[in-house]
Amino acid sequence: MSSMLRATRCIGHSASGRLLRPCDATCRPLARYVSTHPTSHSASPLSRSVQGFVVGAISALALGYYVQNKSPVYLDGANVVHGDNTLPKRTPKTTKDRSLPEPPSPSQYASREEIQQAIAELRKALPREGAVDTNPDVVQTYGHSDNSYHPTSPHSVVVRPRSTDDVVKVVNIARKFRVPIVPYSGATSLEGHFSGLSTGDICLDMSGMDQIIEIHEDDGDLVCQSGVQWETINQTLKDKGIPLFFPLDPGPGATIGGMIGTGCSGTNAVRYGTAKGEWFLNIARPFHISRVIELTDVQTAVLPNGKVIKTRRRARKSAAGFDTTKLFIGAEGTLGIVTEATLRLAPVIPTKVAMAQFPDVERAVGAVQEILNSPHGPHLQCVELLDDNMMAAINTAGEVSRNLPVSDTLFFKIQGDEAAITATARAVQEAVRRHGSTNFEFAQTDEEASELWESRKYALISTLGSVPGARCWTTDVCVPPSRLPQLVYETKKDLVEQKLQSTIVGHVGDGNFHALLLFKDDKELEVVTDAVHRLVERAIRLDGTCTGEHGVGVGKKEYLVQELGEDTVELMRTIKRAIDPLNIMNPSKLYPNPPEPKKRDD
Repeated sequence: MSSMLRATRCIGHSASGRLLRPCDATCRPLARYVSTHPTSHSASPLSRSVQGFVVGAISALALGYYVQNKSPVYLDGANVVHGDNTLPKRTPKTTKDRSLPEPPSPSQYASREEIQQAIAELRKALPREGAVDTNPDVVQTYGHSDNSYHPTSPHSVVVRPRSTDDVVKVVNIARKFRVPIVPYSGATSLEGHFSGLSTGDICLDMSGMDQIIEIHEDDGDLVCQSGVQWETINQTLKDKGIPLFFPLDPGPGATIGGMIGTGCSGTNAVRYGTAKGEWFLNIARPFHISRVIELTDVQTAVLPNGKVIKTRRRARKSAAGFDTTKLFIGAEGTLGIVTEATLRLAPVIPTKVAMAQFPDVERAVGAVQEILNSPHGPHLQCVELLDDNMMAAINTAGEVSRNLPVSDTLFFKIQGDEAAITATARAVQEAVRRHGSTNFEFAQTDEEASELWESRKYALISTLGSVPGARCWTTDVCVPPSRLPQLVYETKKDLVEQKLQSTIVGHVGDGNFHALLLFKDDKELEVVTDAVHRLVERAIRLDGTCTGEHGVGVGKKEYLVQELGEDTVELMRTIKRAIDPLNIMNPSKLYPNPPEPKKRDD
């Protein structure tokens, strides 16, 4: 046993992480142990089995000891190396500062001269006109969002790929020169996901990869590139007479790549769930020429090492290994570039829209919980809460042809055949009446129903239109549905005390709500910033999350340790380091800044 313990202390002491041969001076105890227990042809099979088990155990213990006592293992897909355990200095809170925080260890990235060399190689690799753009106005616009107030910086260059092969070329050049890559597509992010880096970066505009490649109606799925918008997918299916649709419905203009990156959802979440369900069957597949459109070399997810992977086949379910598709959902472009995905579709089911007003949010949420937990719950496709301020904003903005009652309002989308809709509508009407509803009505026509629902989807436009000259900070949180009334009540009370104008829109069926806070100048912006911090901390205190569907980006990363715990966040960092050891994939997003090392007491 003493020989075994000595062996565990000496295997693998190479600085490069490679196992040393037993003849190395530091590994002689293992050599000595093996030499004193030679394998003999005359030995019994049992003794040889025991001998093999002991030697294997020695190796396992040695490797385990080494991993536990050395720095983390980094995997880049080709090599296994060890880091130096150096932690970068912590940057200030992102949403409190007006300047963009430096990425971890900015000195590891390309110099200005090296960035120019990388741009020159990009122009050679993608000679197509407009593929590589360094126009100052363009790089500034691509790094900025009018709907986000987090720190930002212009990109160094914008690159517009048309195929997975183009993306591989960009990634290889970025890795060669150590230039960070910031993915960009629909530009609907509200948390600074596509903000540029002050050290310089390549903005990879995926919006040109917007083709639907294959539609498998019999299987209920389709294959598309990551730059296609979800509305385009549903309109294409409708135009082709295919009675299927993709049910994830975030903000207008969102693309599949961004929806995967942020783990999005939308108004349909109460019935169909979120991106973290099974709506993305895979984000890579072997390519076959499609009857819909012919493309060449479309393969999908590109890792930081330039390799193209598939996460699983197109089967509806699989028990082959752990679910690597989920690894990229919610990763916000920090693990690789998604170029293609297979989406699961749902059948189009007839729907009707109903509306009910309440004296307060608590009664509205109580009615929803009762209905969802009843046999009629599965027939509710959407349940949306619009507070009294939001209803007033809709009236002011003229989004509907008639003024709606100004009170806390629920919008229901009921789905099913005629009998199911009738029965569910009756149950909804009775439930809201029991919970104090002051008014209940169905949309009389499909046109009216469509108009009512579209007013919900354009809540931001309505809110901005309600106060001329104002700007709007939009944020979201999510709590268990039973905690939503308390969260909304405390938040509205806080906003009134701060004299802030705001509206609230909630996916009340799953406890997710959005606060839209208006301001006119930098002084009010500071008040809004503080209010957002209090809102997030309030949600986490109620066993909720800092973001239900917007994602983390720059704006919410400081809350992840508070929400998930340091060990869970460190697991996320470990996965990031393993896949992207150079940290070139959308750095400074998602992962909280590591804590500062504790100082020793003198």
